[in-house]
Amino acid sequence: MKKEIEKSAESHAGENPTNPGSVIAMIPARYAATRFPGKLMQMLGDKTVIRHTYEAALSSGLFDDVIVVTDSDIIQTEITAAGGHVIMSKNEHESGSDRIAEVADTINADIIVNVQGDEPFIAKEPLEKLIELFNDESVQVGSLMRKITEEEAADSNCVKVVTGKNGDALYFSRSTIPFNRNGDADYYLHVGVYAYRKEMLLDFTSWPATQLEQTEKLEQLRLLENGIKIRMAETDYQNIAIDTPENLADAIKWLSFNKKS
Repeated sequence: MKKEIEKSAESHAGENPTNPGSVIAMIPARYAATRFPGKLMQMLGDKTVIRHTYEAALSSGLFDDVIVVTDSDIIQTEITAAGGHVIMSKNEHESGSDRIAEVADTINADIIVNVQGDEPFIAKEPLEKLIELFNDESVQVGSLMRKITEEEAADSNCVKVVTGKNGDALYFSRSTIPFNRNGDADYYLHVGVYAYRKEMLLDFTSWPATQLEQTEKLEQLRLLENGIKIRMAETDYQNIAIDTPENLADAIKWLSFNKKS
């Protein structure tokens, strides 16, 4: 596998070089979501979910560009009408990471932040913490985590992460980790917003799926299994991802409450 990784890195050498210090947000936006088809075009207040996400990333002021990457003419029209930057992806993809990698290969950028299209309330604070991780030149991949209760950690839909002393992820799991033998464990939810150095994103998405990744259905384990560290930043960000109609109803309530307050 080491030889495959080295060849992968060499294959991208000289293609659309990075622009040191540039940070671009990419929002993968697939229309035909499995659990909630068309969710990104659902109305949330007076705007669609994808438009909320795009405008939230843009208004953070952290990015040299914000690009929506989609396979949908409907989403393309929505973002274009809002004056946004949208690029059509050419192929079917297994994941949002694969979709943005297709476009990243043509972009002159240094750091690429993968903002999920179903995160309409993404905020500046967690994004800023994520980007700041790359002040350490050794960091190739970064992500976010939030402290949660033991009861929340018991939910297999909540992906947990444990880290080492330097903040690098040791493991991600749908199981409750760590095991609370002494009764004083801290639990952290993995908030699935990633940032990559461009070449790392291109390499990662070119590697085959790994055993633990397929077992847990967590693509970030592919990085750990290949010896790539993921630096984690802790945040208090309470995300509402729109995965189901119930999530959308919760988001509508949240938006209504915060407009009144």
